[in-house]
Amino acid sequence: MTNSSIRFRPAERADAAKIRDIVRAAYAKWVPVIGREPLPMRADYDKAVAEHPFDVAVEDDRIVGMIETMLEDDHLWIENVCVAPQAQGRGIGRLLLERAELKALEAGRFELRLLTNGAFEANVLLYKRHGYSVDREEPFMGGMTVYMSKTLTR
Repeated sequence: MTNSSIRFRPAERADAAKIRDIVRAAYAKWVPVIGREPLPMRADYDKAVAEHPFDVAVEDDRIVGMIETMLEDDHLWIENVCVAPQAQGRGIGRLLLERAELKALEAGRFELRLLTNGAFEANVLLYKRHGYSVDREEPFMGGMTVYMSKTLTR
């Protein structure tokens, strides 16, 4: 299947359990890499969906990806972005990141920021391919947190 079968919509409270399931499935591959569940696997998605904007990627009435963002004074923060394992490799993550860029521009923000675990090398490379640069790295729970940002053109 191609991207053309993907549509996007804001998440609803009823989506919280499905979002949690996708996050747990998408992040499961990192457990052996860092020796623990990544923090997104432990989040309370009932609370998060109620408090933050989420956009979900839907295919055939199934949620296959999501992005959680927060509008800050001078940037759009990407709290989490992930795609269900069976839907990965088809550009859905890129489309979700593009949605975040559009949201930022619509809100008059010209920078996106996020963080990821330095051990998640594939994620760091993905963000770099999409124009993000590393701002700083900080030790966290025996690993390294990589803070990244992307400046948008006005």
